[in-house]
Amino acid sequence: MDYYFYVKALHIIFVVTWFAGLFYIVRLFIYFAEAAEKPEPERSILQEQFKLMQKRLWYGITWPSAVLTLIFGLSMWHLYGGTPNWLIWKLCFVMGLYVYHFLCHGIFKQQQQGKLKYTSTQLRIWNEVATLFLISIVFLVVLKSSLSMLWGIIGLILFSAILMLAIRIYKRVREKS
Repeated sequence: MDYYFYVKALHIIFVVTWFAGLFYIVRLFIYFAEAAEKPEPERSILQEQFKLMQKRLWYGITWPSAVLTLIFGLSMWHLYGGTPNWLIWKLCFVMGLYVYHFLCHGIFKQQQQGKLKYTSTQLRIWNEVATLFLISIVFLVVLKSSLSMLWGIIGLILFSAILMLAIRIYKRVREKS
């Protein structure tokens, strides 16, 4: 059983670094999109720097962390010896998180080619999706209860509404200044 706790610790470490990469890569997407509004040569200089930063972060931290999270997560599941209901729900959210990761990879590839498909406001909203996955997964793992999950979903919906309101307010404040 001691082996389980080492695997669990490594899983948590790589979950943290994976989320750090996911949070920061979308910030870099936002900065890249906002740099497009700058005049030349500032635009080119900024976008080239952001592309380099994105590439280093994505391939140096985010992808390796996603792979190691998966490896240690599957190892932990095997060592756990069963699949309770809360774990099924967690795995559904984790699959959603990997879909989010792959969609971020698509945005990464577009921006590496100098293409802008999304505005900075759209990317700000996109950035909050990882937050919603993080909250959902942590509450499921810690509480492990269906009733708690119901309250968690209600809280998640309220939190999402507050995030959207905050993004709109932030956009208005930025437009005024």
